[in-house]
Amino acid sequence: MEVIGSLTSSVLLDGKLTLLVASLVGFCTYYLTNAVKRPNLWCGNPKFHDFLNQFVPVFSEKFWPTIWCFEARAQTVFASLLRSRIAPISYSREIFQLSDGGEVCLDWTEPTRFADSAPRPVVIFLPGLTGHSQSDYIKSLVKAALKVNATAVVFNNRGRGGIGIKTPKTYCGACSLDFSEIVCYVRRKYPTSIVVAAGISLGGLILGNYLATNGSKARIYLDAAMIVSVPWDVLKGTVSLEKPILNLMLNRHLAGCLAQSLDLVKHQFETVDGKWNIELALAARTIREFDTHFTSKQFGFSDLEEYYKAACLHDKIHRIKVPTLCLSARDDPFQPDEAIPYEAAAKSDYVAIVATSRGGHIGFMEGFLPLRENYIDRVFAQYLQAIINKHDLLSKL
Repeated sequence: MEVIGSLTSSVLLDGKLTLLVASLVGFCTYYLTNAVKRPNLWCGNPKFHDFLNQFVPVFSEKFWPTIWCFEARAQTVFASLLRSRIAPISYSREIFQLSDGGEVCLDWTEPTRFADSAPRPVVIFLPGLTGHSQSDYIKSLVKAALKVNATAVVFNNRGRGGIGIKTPKTYCGACSLDFSEIVCYVRRKYPTSIVVAAGISLGGLILGNYLATNGSKARIYLDAAMIVSVPWDVLKGTVSLEKPILNLMLNRHLAGCLAQSLDLVKHQFETVDGKWNIELALAARTIREFDTHFTSKQFGFSDLEEYYKAACLHDKIHRIKVPTLCLSARDDPFQPDEAIPYEAAAKSDYVAIVATSRGGHIGFMEGFLPLRENYIDRVFAQYLQAIINKHDLLSKL
């Protein structure tokens, strides 16, 4: 009986090991065939296409998303958690007075070593929906800019960055008037420098709408731009974010952050009668509810759909005349793959879309232990270095 029992235990152990090995082989096979891929590049201008392929070498490599965390929502959440380890950046704060009486804060930082004789490039960063100059992804990108000896300035939207608001107005993806004033100011301050703007998520919407609204005039102020994880089609992105369970959890978290921010400045809006219901906005459980009760009404749209259509970028690519690199992940829960305007970019002279198979929303973690820079940082640093070193080529696009 002992022999039989021993044989039975051995068979069960062998079976478990076989199952474990088979599971690992299956997992690794899936990872290598479905997650590890070279990013796709869509760009209608052969010169811009060649510029990116030649001077942004990361695009010639396969993107290896973190093997234990390559699912879209996991990439989104864990990337933020790991980047939160980045120490706060020491900025020099400037309060900028806007033409309508409002104000925003600009947070500046300089590289520690640079040549005084040459004008340094300047990068203007536009954070996402509830972001600011100390947001994890902004700190990561600012560090990347400093490594290539660029001056960095973070444009904090109204009410963000730890300051209140002076007028009953905040910000939205369809309105780029505040940024327009900022980019004019930066160009006046640095008339001979290369000036680049980088917008992330909602910041990408604001930047993209600025570029589309101003067309070729934007080249007076900006030499190039980069947009990361932008919700190209806001309507479809909203629907995607409302899918249960994980997407909806992200949605409700962001809606809570918006309501919390509004609660801090609600005194500015309570005196405006009949335009919005602050209590409904504060009770919003989703971004759609918050924008329905507050954002769309605040900016004069008749309803939510009109606001979201105005904020969309997928149908405005043909109006952008500044060289613009756009990085998206095909599994971004904020933007379904079918809504990314690949065909429009394939016909554009100035817009290039690079899409990775995985990456989530502002995730793009790579390597087994993604404790240092991530894929966004590498792409941005190489692109910025190419803009600086080969500015003569870029200016001819």
